[in-house]
Amino acid sequence: MGDPLGIGPEIVLKALADARLRSAARYRVFGSRGALEAAAEATGVDPKSIDAPGIEIIDDGAFDVRLLRSASRGPTAAGGAASFRWVEAAIDDARHGAAAIVTAPISKTSWSLAGHTEFPGHTELLAARFGAMRSGMLFVGPHLRVMLATIHVPLMEVGGLLTTARVLESIELADEACRNLGCASPRIAVCGLNPHAGEGGILGAEDDRVIAPAVVAACAKGIDARGPLPGDTVFAGAAAPPFGKGQYDCVVAMYHDQGLIPVKLIDGERAVNVTVGLPTIRTSPAHGTAFDIAGKGVASPTSITESIQLAIRMAMLRF
Repeated sequence: MGDPLGIGPEIVLKALADARLRSAARYRVFGSRGALEAAAEATGVDPKSIDAPGIEIIDDGAFDVRLLRSASRGPTAAGGAASFRWVEAAIDDARHGAAAIVTAPISKTSWSLAGHTEFPGHTELLAARFGAMRSGMLFVGPHLRVMLATIHVPLMEVGGLLTTARVLESIELADEACRNLGCASPRIAVCGLNPHAGEGGILGAEDDRVIAPAVVAACAKGIDARGPLPGDTVFAGAAAPPFGKGQYDCVVAMYHDQGLIPVKLIDGERAVNVTVGLPTIRTSPAHGTAFDIAGKGVASPTSITESIQLAIRMAMLRF
């Protein structure tokens, strides 16, 4: 359900109120029944959909639903503790047979307030709990697929974190993810870090020293990778028409905003976050908790609906 004080309860409720989506899979919702009932009241969705066939609500009863009546929503220790517990419960369920995990948005600040400072977000927690030797954050939309070489780190630290091995791993994960999504011969574009991909070293050495050798190594492994390519033009070449030329199946971006700005601009609410490298499928919306509109009944379920649909497609391809 994500943070119960965010839009998670509302978008989960709206998504599962769709009879077509309900009929496509069986669902366990780890979260607060009270939060779902409050969301039903706010949205006008029939509360009976909470208990529709194929949906099981797993509520540990530890979240105080009185917090939902707060005049203004925001990060809280209570929301962070609840959302963290629910993710842990979903992970345990995946270990025992669930085909996929779909997560609604959490607040990193709330997790920190609840004492969970060791994990910046879902991706890092999932990788740790599943013991993934390598993992990555992939964004999938109707027009773009983008893999991130670095995730939730300050921009000033990106250059120091990039290594040839790390970039190569991201290229390999992008290639593997595209194949898991049904693309038989993925074409991978690799962004440069600096303007103009370093302009031959004039605008930064990382592109030639770190990224280019990773692309060469990927090609030696049989991956169709190109780069480093300038970050200001690569997405126009990669995005599917009408937004681009459709020349690539995935772009490996060097840092969070380099990849997320084009994804959110072009694919918007239809973008889905996929954690690759795990033994299970995990998807989530590419947006946050939206505390400013939580509880008002206006949040769109589009991204979580897309996340559920993608998880189902991936599960069908896998199993």
